[in-house]
Amino acid sequence: MSDLQRAAELIAAADAVLACAGAGMGVDSGLPDFRGDHGFWQAYPPYERLGLKFVELADPVHFAQDPTLAWGFYGHRLDLYRRTVPHAGFGVLRDWGARVFTSNVDGQFQRAGFADVAEVHGSIHHLQCVEPCTDEVWAADDVVVEVDPETMRAVSPLPSCRACGGLARPNILMFGDWAWVPGRSRRQLDALVEWRRGKRNLVVLELGAGLAVPTVRRQAELASAASGALIRVNPREPDVRHGRGVSLRMGALEALQALAELVAR
Repeated sequence: MSDLQRAAELIAAADAVLACAGAGMGVDSGLPDFRGDHGFWQAYPPYERLGLKFVELADPVHFAQDPTLAWGFYGHRLDLYRRTVPHAGFGVLRDWGARVFTSNVDGQFQRAGFADVAEVHGSIHHLQCVEPCTDEVWAADDVVVEVDPETMRAVSPLPSCRACGGLARPNILMFGDWAWVPGRSRRQLDALVEWRRGKRNLVVLELGAGLAVPTVRRQAELASAASGALIRVNPREPDVRHGRGVSLRMGALEALQALAELVAR
């Protein structure tokens, strides 16, 4: 029996599916995964000219010290994610009634029709105060940030806090971030834990989660620890430790479509 067939059997026999998704889930929709400095600069050539790396830009200090630079980066990403259409693999997961845990901040699962998503690192589609002056988090639906494509700097006016009128920032957990307001994400994670408690025959489908930031891998391994029903989909780093699951060296869309065909038989 092939690994793909073994994975399909696990899904077909399960009472519930938990999808644990990393950056690789969005690659087939055309989103960059920022894998290494070269990958980041391929997606954002102006930053290569400026000599700026992803870890440097994804630092909350810029919102205090250089807000037009900070909002240039996040404003561009906000527009990109709004314009991106989720690939067909999202529909496969929705048809299976999957619950979602993700480190992605792009909101693609919500765009694909998912109501219950645990976003462990927050969401670019929600804002908070830079300070923060309040624990309030609010939707960025009406926020449009104009970005100069040459300098990659945002053009004023910048998004403001609804409470104090000062600068707002995305409700995303950044590197070295002590000002992130975690309440929204914690409530999502609490709801996921409660859902998992009632699922005895759970299969965990890990999609595009690498080793660099292992948050999603840890969650997938934890959730599948009791049963070993883990399916790890990754074109570069698919190995499963101690044989506790099925390894598929494939991209997310290719794997989901192949699994959907086998499960439907």
